[in-house]
Amino acid sequence: MRIAVLSDIHSNLVALDAVLDHAGSVDAIWQLGDVVGYGPEPDAVVARLVERHATGVRGNHDAAAIGGREIDWFNADARAAAEWTRDTISADTRSWLAALPERATVDDITLVHGSPRDPLREYVTDRLTASENLDVLDTRHGLHGHTHVPVAWVAAPDRVVLVHAQEDLRLELEQHRTLLNPGSVGQPRDGDPRAAYLVLDLDARMVSWHRVGYDVGAVQSAIRAAGLPGRLADRLAVGA
Repeated sequence: MRIAVLSDIHSNLVALDAVLDHAGSVDAIWQLGDVVGYGPEPDAVVARLVERHATGVRGNHDAAAIGGREIDWFNADARAAAEWTRDTISADTRSWLAALPERATVDDITLVHGSPRDPLREYVTDRLTASENLDVLDTRHGLHGHTHVPVAWVAAPDRVVLVHAQEDLRLELEQHRTLLNPGSVGQPRDGDPRAAYLVLDLDARMVSWHRVGYDVGAVQSAIRAAGLPGRLADRLAVGA
């Protein structure tokens, strides 16, 4: 069974479609939250995920879009985009986002947006945080997003190892417990503007990371046309 794992799509339909085309025929699509926020096409992104029978969890921007207090911790650009999203999304989109759980478990894999111990807010960006979250993880492996950076945290016998997930990196799942981050589809922040995702092969017990170019200029134009903050358009060109 091959699963495309996506995170932080952020209302970027052009990037999402590029990723889905690149992934090709997969058995399932899992999303790790922040489906909306920042970008210009929240309803269309949700409709595409519904069309593809995607399952997954809620992110902090998804929670903010349906009225959550998460918006209180956003910077000015993120808050402006969240308020725009609240005013823009349809009732169907709002209902779909509201139905997403904060955590999901499939066999030996936990799905969250932020971290296993704080699904909506915590960023896993350092070895100590990764180690503490691996300690509380109820399953062998965890999938998370939130940082917009594709990495793996691997529990070796004597320490937790950070693996920077370069394009087409393949990692075996049987040897160690892991926290796996696919990076961001709609707003990468690792200096590479291409959309990021991973493929989980449950039969081979392998995970691989992938990057896909898309029409950044078209999305930038849509962001500006929607009246969203210009910096949200500018950052897409540099992956920051």
